[in-house]
Amino acid sequence: MASSISAISEELGEIDGQIADIFRALSNGFQKFEKIKDSSRQSRQLEDLTGKMRECKRLIKEFDREVKELENTVDPDTIKILNEKKQSMVKELNSYVALKKQYATNIQNKRVDLFGGPAEGFEEDNHNGLLASSMTNQQLMDNGHQMMDETDQVIERSKKVVYETVNVGTETAAALKAQTEQMSRIVNELDSIHFSIKKASQLVKEIGRQVATDRCIMALLFLIVVGVISIIIVKLVHPNNKDIRDIPGLAPPANRRLLWIAE
Repeated sequence: MASSISAISEELGEIDGQIADIFRALSNGFQKFEKIKDSSRQSRQLEDLTGKMRECKRLIKEFDREVKELENTVDPDTIKILNEKKQSMVKELNSYVALKKQYATNIQNKRVDLFGGPAEGFEEDNHNGLLASSMTNQQLMDNGHQMMDETDQVIERSKKVVYETVNVGTETAAALKAQTEQMSRIVNELDSIHFSIKKASQLVKEIGRQVATDRCIMALLFLIVVGVISIIIVKLVHPNNKDIRDIPGLAPPANRRLLWIAE
């Protein structure tokens, strides 16, 4: 059958092969489950099997979409065969869903016996588990579709939570990046201020040295002027004192003798 489906469409053949692999894994998984005695290990095994059933449901939906796309290109008999194949897949999946629910109820019963009282929702789950064995194929299919739809809703809600979490993380990362850039600008400004303060300190030191040098020169000039003034004053007070040398340019004029030429 798989080869005939592959002859119709490679995509359908590939999907059919994947579904068959999942069904084999489910069959082996439930056989393994029956050999497990520990309740916690049984719960983990059921979770793994539930994931496989969820993947199988997705592949069946994909198989159905591929069949609908072939309706205009393949003869009606072939489409009928493909639809029957899809229905058999749904029926087999629903049987595994019912089996999984029955095993989950058994685990719940063990826990009730262990803790000595009914757990919340136990009676309803037990009732549903007992009814699973008496359901018709159509009821099993409808029940399986309902459970898969509920699973899809849970997945969609989980995706929404993940999407919101990613958005919050993105906004947080953007805010942290903006704060980091702002801190970098502040550090650069602080470096610039520190450099300006250092240059200003050097300039103040240079100005201080220049002022000190100017003060020394002014003091020296002041002493020279005071000395010259002192010498001038002494020279004026004691003009005949030979011990005091004349200041160049300030010496009194020499006596000139006029020679009269006799006529």
